[in-house]
Parts: sequence; structure tokens; C-alpha cells
Amino acid sequence: MLGASAVYAQQYDTSHHLDVPIQLDSFVVKAGFNPRAFIRRVQTDTTFYKAFRSLHLVPFVAVSSFSAYDKKGRVTATNKNKIRQLIDAKGCRIAQVVSQQTTGDFYKRNGKHNYFTAELFDNLFFSKTPVCNQDDIVAGAMKPVDNSRMEKSKYELKQLTFNPGSKVGGVPFMGDKAAIFDEDEVKKYDFKIKQEDYEGEESFVFSITPKSEYKNKVVYDELITWFRKSDYSIMARDYTLSFSTLFYSFDVKMMVRTRQISGKLYPVHIDYNGIWHIITQTPEHMHVVMDVDYF
Repeated sequence: MLGASAVYAQQYDTSHHLDVPIQLDSFVVKAGFNPRAFIRRVQTDTTFYKAFRSLHLVPFVAVSSFSAYDKKGRVTATNKNKIRQLIDAKGCRIAQVVSQQTTGDFYKRNGKHNYFTAELFDNLFFSKTPVCNQDDIVAGAMKPVDNSRMEKSKYELKQLTFNPGSKVGGVPFMGDKAAIFDEDEVKKYDFKIKQEDYEGEESFVFSITPKSEYKNKVVYDELITWFRKSDYSIMARDYTLSFSTLFYSFDVKMMVRTRQISGKLYPVHIDYNGIWHIITQTPEHMHVVMDVDYF
């Protein structure tokens, strides 16, 4: 869609420091699109986070596949499971393992997770004990419950996943670099907005990629988001992130798909492939694929 018919529109927004050209395709231009207002929507969107919080309020069945790899790319451990979330009469949620197959050292001898990524996913999506008083209110919800490693990691992942472009607190040397709309970072990226059909619905596609001279100096290697044209809810988002310091490094690719069910947005597919290495720990490479069906 972008090509000879594409045009470049220079937009200036002093409140958001977006003083860079945004590439718009011809369909967006003809529609009288307002890039400045759209960028504000990107920055303030809550539909994506709300979709994940809503997942805790309804029954579903999730089929997941976890694969751990060593430095040479060989599979060392796997876990394939089917988990059902039930909601009781009091509105409390609990997860039941329907089936599970594991190989390698996926679990420790005491039954606990041997891989932090798998533990993090389980903690985010499933609970084997009842969890009550859940809601999908997003205002003020993205805060760590305590100072544990798990809560800090959940908080950091939520920031990168649900507020892309915002400063990430708690991650040394990286926080400001994740703020892609800040004055020092915005100049390092190319921004594009186009219109296309996504699964039969008209959507606006917002994408960022680093300029060639900054490829090794940014956090987001690629960020693509599909917004439903009718209500601007997020239908899909693809991320590629990487960063390296003397103390830690990560290289993560993630795809998330959502679906409107009974008037509400829910996640239905997650594909996560990430390598993390903290200097005091063994590098961890985990690929996770999760499909969710609601009933």
C-alpha cells in the first residue's frame, strides 16, 4: 500500500515532541486523517491493557506450548498444557490443568518452575488458588504489588507491552530509551501510518522502525499496531525489542492478537520468543505460544 501513491506529511506537536515526518499512505491522506490526534491515541490507549484484565473475569480454555533452548538453539525442555479457567458464584477465578506433557528440566524436583519466563506467564494468566475481587478497571492498575522479583518483572513487562513508548521504570540504563516519543528518542525512528484491511475489518496501522544509524542504540527494533478504524481498539500488535548492557541483555519478539467477543475485547493469541541474560544468571531462551478460547 505504501509506494508511489504514498506521501509524506510533516506534523508538529510541541506537547508530544513529535517534530519528525510521519509517512502517510494515500488512503489516510484522502480521509483527512489527523496524525497528531492519532499519536495521542497511541500514547493514551487503554483498550489493550483492559482486554488482558478482562481475561481474568470470564471462563476460558487456554492451550499453551513452552519450549526452552540452550545457547546452540537446541530444545532442552518443553511443556504443553491445556488449562481451563472457571469463575465461581462469587466471581472468583481459578485455573484447572486439563492436560499437561513435559520434557527435560522444565520443572524442578520440588515441582516449582525451573524457568523464570514460564513462571512469569503462569503468574500473569493462571492461578491454581481462587483469586477474588478482580476487575478490568485500568486506571492506576499497572503498579507492582510488592518488591518481589516476580512483581517487578510483571510490572516491567506490562510497561513494555501495554504502554509502548513510555519510560520503563525499574530497569537500569533502559528507562529513557523506551520512551520513543520523547525528544531525545523520537528522532531515532521512522513513523508510518497506513490504512489496510485486517481480518475483514478496516484498520489503521501504526508502525515504527529505527533509522539505520540508530539500530543498535534503541529498544524497539519494530513496533506495529493495528487499530480498528471504527473504534480505535487494538486488534493486533507485533513487537521486536532488544537491548544490551554490561549487566543484562534481552532480545524479544512478541505477537498479540485480540478479538471482540460479546462486545468486549479479549486476547486470543500470544506468541512470545525471548532471550534474557542477567550477568549473575544462566541465559534463558523461551518460546511460548498461547491460544485462548472463551465459553
